[in-house]
Amino acid sequence: MSDVGKQIRIERIINRETKRTVIVPLDHGVSVGPIKGIVDMKKTVGQIAQGGANAVLMHKGLIKTGHRSEGRDIGLIIHLSASTALSPDPLKKAIVTDVEEAVKMGADAVSIHVNIGSQGEYRMIKELGEVASKCRTWGMPLIAMMYPRGDKIKSEHDVEVIKIASRAGAELGADIIKTNYPGDLDDFREVTRGCPVPVVIAGGPKMDSDRDCLEMVKDSIEAGGAGVAMGRNIFQHKNPTSMVKAISMIVHEEASVEKALKGL
Repeated sequence: MSDVGKQIRIERIINRETKRTVIVPLDHGVSVGPIKGIVDMKKTVGQIAQGGANAVLMHKGLIKTGHRSEGRDIGLIIHLSASTALSPDPLKKAIVTDVEEAVKMGADAVSIHVNIGSQGEYRMIKELGEVASKCRTWGMPLIAMMYPRGDKIKSEHDVEVIKIASRAGAELGADIIKTNYPGDLDDFREVTRGCPVPVVIAGGPKMDSDRDCLEMVKDSIEAGGAGVAMGRNIFQHKNPTSMVKAISMIVHEEASVEKALKGL
């Protein structure tokens, strides 16, 4: 029955018709504090939900005060990993929530962060495998944030290291992979072709222009991507609701960048 439960939950975070998703991570507060856009979480989640995002992603402590209480519903992904920018090694992520707790809190999915190539890779990979097993038991979809980061990584956007990180996440049991966009459509097509589960792109730092952001989203979809898991480029936008709508048009309707820009 766990497979049935996982399928029911996954359709709360992925559009069952397009097989794509727009996820907005709001887990930044643990790492960098209450930055612009995530001070009033309830307001931000309301704006994101109104824009039509499929899900938000956050830590367990803010669900009661920062998830939905009115308006349109939205999928909930609970993040299991954490570290702060003040740590001697912020790349070493610790598991701070378990799958059973996420089930009790009503999560539609959980996510875990793994820095491939970092000093703590061995432990994070071990934890990924263990979490994937628990997710299978409980019928809980698992999103693995697979980032190539560490001393051996010359560029986080090198397609070769992105391919390794993405494939590793799928091999160890993730249902969805979140990773960096390599900056080139053909390169990202290599990533999606080599990964047997859906791949969504991270938004990264706040981009200089809406057009740059939307063009990246458009190229990722054309290359076989399954959508986005984008934080600051949405919640720090002057109009988060409109930005979500524009991104959703590209992800779910395959709209052109020009058409999506008209709503901003």
